[in-house]
Amino acid sequence: MNTTNPTFAGVQVLAFDIFGTVVDWHGSIVREMQALYPAVDGDAFALAWRAGYQPAMARVMRGEQPWTLIDDLHRGILDEILPRFGLAHLPEAERRHLNRVWHRLSAWPDSVEGLTRLKRRFTITTLSNGNIGLLTNMAKRAGLPWDCVLSAEVFRAYKPSPDTYLGVARVFDLQPEQVALVAAHHDDLAAARACGLRTAYIERLHEFGAAQPKDVSPQPGNDLHATDLNDLARMLVP
Repeated sequence: MNTTNPTFAGVQVLAFDIFGTVVDWHGSIVREMQALYPAVDGDAFALAWRAGYQPAMARVMRGEQPWTLIDDLHRGILDEILPRFGLAHLPEAERRHLNRVWHRLSAWPDSVEGLTRLKRRFTITTLSNGNIGLLTNMAKRAGLPWDCVLSAEVFRAYKPSPDTYLGVARVFDLQPEQVALVAAHHDDLAAARACGLRTAYIERLHEFGAAQPKDVSPQPGNDLHATDLNDLARMLVP
């Protein structure tokens, strides 16, 4: 047992946020747009698509629309923004292919190695608002070595609902403090911590692209702060 991090001594499961933490959604979408529609500003397109994500989930959480998979929310946002980028003419087949770029996101360079090492000590699972099909296809393509794929779809609740964080503990028949959330987003970690989970922050300086670096300063509430997943593995796996 790793005695240098006693707060994680009882942790058995690491649950990972995915978009931005494990995979590079921004860079992946930019590259896809450069390949398919080079006249479009891929950076602006990626940011506009992602900007619709929280408002779309909020409509579901307020009960304004029924439970909806993230694939379908992404498609609704896509259809809204295409005219702004001169792509209103795209036929259904191209729209469907483009929407599935979220299934094809590339992992950050450290992700597979770091996860593989962490898996030696912990059960590692996704905990993402992404749906199961999306997360499974992404893992298959990117070589992400999950022990389990958990999604908001399982709990019919999006993060930051307590149902998601506490749901992981229930799935594995553990106490909340035996589960840790690993994420690059302080709001996600704060919500998990409020449910009794341990937390580890991962720096992803360029989640929104090189032109919009994030503030990745440590925050005192988190149990651990790591530069990347390899760094986290060095802290937790002897």
